[in-house]
Amino acid sequence: MNKIVFLLEEPSMKTLLERMLPRMFPETQFQFIAHRGRESLEKNIPPKLRGWKEPGARFVILIDNDDRDCIALKERLTRLCAQSGRADSLVRIVCQELEAWYLGDTYALAEAFGNERLASIGRRARFRNPDDVPKPSAALRELIPNFHKAAAAELMATHLSRERNISPSFQALLTGLDRLISGCAA
Repeated sequence: MNKIVFLLEEPSMKTLLERMLPRMFPETQFQFIAHRGRESLEKNIPPKLRGWKEPGARFVILIDNDDRDCIALKERLTRLCAQSGRADSLVRIVCQELEAWYLGDTYALAEAFGNERLASIGRRARFRNPDDVPKPSAALRELIPNFHKAAAAELMATHLSRERNISPSFQALLTGLDRLISGCAA
């Protein structure tokens, strides 16, 4: 496999992934293309997938759920990929927002923001399943007054751990990448 190309909903996803994934998958070459929101991403999937000329490239589509019907969203994006000639693309949904992945690894959160008390927030009922937190970015702003999406993505990228992270959508992305990298169908 030559390269894995990510089509992403937003720039903070790019910031996080371009710093985190090479650390987790050092033998793999990645390219990250950020869009300006869900509509921009969905509109650009067909032309980017059809027009990509680099042989051996595989694609990952990553989008926030934002409280939508996860199954319908994934089916729609999977259909778009197939109609664009790239049925082998991996589609992953972040539940609910990228920031849920930060809540999934509270030790990384504490390390990144230099605040030990953040390591224990996972014991609170509200944060036990980070993918169920309705607005993770708002929850993080309550916990960390100077929280900013772009800066947080940069900070968290070096601290997130595959082994500690309890976010199911985070783990689903990494498991999908394992299969993609090993050459199995997504």
